[in-house]
Amino acid sequence: MSQPDRATILPRMQALLFLNGIALFIVGILFGWAWFFHLLGEIVLWPLPIQIEVDIPGDSRGFRMGHMEAITHGLLLMALAFGGQFMRLSQKEFSVFFWSAQINAWFFTLTAMVNAFAGTRGLAFGGGPFKESIVNDIVYFFGLPPAVAVHVLLVLAALGLWRYLKQAD
Repeated sequence: MSQPDRATILPRMQALLFLNGIALFIVGILFGWAWFFHLLGEIVLWPLPIQIEVDIPGDSRGFRMGHMEAITHGLLLMALAFGGQFMRLSQKEFSVFFWSAQINAWFFTLTAMVNAFAGTRGLAFGGGPFKESIVNDIVYFFGLPPAVAVHVLLVLAALGLWRYLKQAD
């Protein structure tokens, strides 16, 4: 591949990465409210005269995980949007980079959130040392694409940064 075939990230791709990062923050905040009401066992927002008893299923560990996955992956997408300007990749490589980032961020976040409500972990087919259930097995399979995507993403990011630094000499 010749030097002219490599470029920096497209502004639209940067904006979409940043937008998805913001969307993950919003999802994380909404999930945080569900966690908050799960812990309290009621919807209460003082000084508003609201007090509604609720029984939101799940476990606190799972809610914490889902909440933090959304925040962490939102930050990752925002960082990649900014950092893309310091990478030299072909347009095809940037496309794979972009979709790997999306798959990694959204699938890891959403599977963690499902685990919170179902009381599962999704780390091993059949439950492994954890609770066995069909939900666990479904989450496990939905966890496979991001497990691959995160490695593709990091390899492309490292390659793009290396090319950028090499070109700067």
